[in-house]
Amino acid sequence: MTAPGEQGTAAPPTDYRLLLPEGWFRVHIDPEHRERSVDALVSRQFEGVDNAPHLKRQLRESLLAQAAAAFHDGGIELYLSVQKAGLFTIPASLLVTLLPPSGGGRSTVQETVARLSAEPELEVSVAELSSGPAVRIRRSTGQPDLPAPPGAPGSPDQALPSVTVDYQLPIPGAGTSLLLTFSTPLVQIAEAMVQLFDAVAASLVWVGGDGAHE
Repeated sequence: MTAPGEQGTAAPPTDYRLLLPEGWFRVHIDPEHRERSVDALVSRQFEGVDNAPHLKRQLRESLLAQAAAAFHDGGIELYLSVQKAGLFTIPASLLVTLLPPSGGGRSTVQETVARLSAEPELEVSVAELSSGPAVRIRRSTGQPDLPAPPGAPGSPDQALPSVTVDYQLPIPGAGTSLLLTFSTPLVQIAEAMVQLFDAVAASLVWVGGDGAHE
C-alpha cells in the first residue's frame, strides 16, 4: 500500500502490517493473479473431495466475481476466513480499501463520527488504536456486503443477514484513509466475531514514513 504525501507534512507510511488469525486466506484480487489465487483456495476447500465438480465450479465462479467486485471498488486486499469449527467453516471476510482523497476540507475523525452518528442504523464511535484514532462503524444488514465466504450456509445466491464493522484509519501525512471492512453472516455469535474484528484492526501498524514501525 502506498499513498501520496502532501508537501509540508510528515512523510506518509509506505505500507502497513496487519495480523490475522490462523485460518484466514488472502485472495489476490488484481487481474494478473486472481484466477491462480482463487484456484488455490478452491483446491484447499475441496481437498480430498473428488465427487463435487458442480460445487467446486460454483464456488470458483462466486469467488472470482467477489474478487473482481472488490478490485473494481478500489480494494487492495481481500481476506476470507477458512477457519474450521469441526466440519463447519467459520465464514467471515475482510476487505482493505484505500479511500480516495476527499474533496474540500479534510474532516477530522471526531467530525466524521459526529456526521455519521445521525444515521440511526449505524453504531459509530472513535477507536483509539496504536496506529492512531479511527472511525469505527458497526451495522447489521439484510444481506452481506460481500458474497458469503466459502463454507457459509445457504446457496451462493442466497441473501443472508450479516454484521459488518468498518474502520476508517487516517493515513498519517497522506490526506486519505485506509478502510477495513469486516463482515460475517454469523449473527448468532456476532459479539464474539466483532471482538475478533476489533483485535485484528487493533493489530495494524504503519510501516515506513516518519516514526513508523519497520
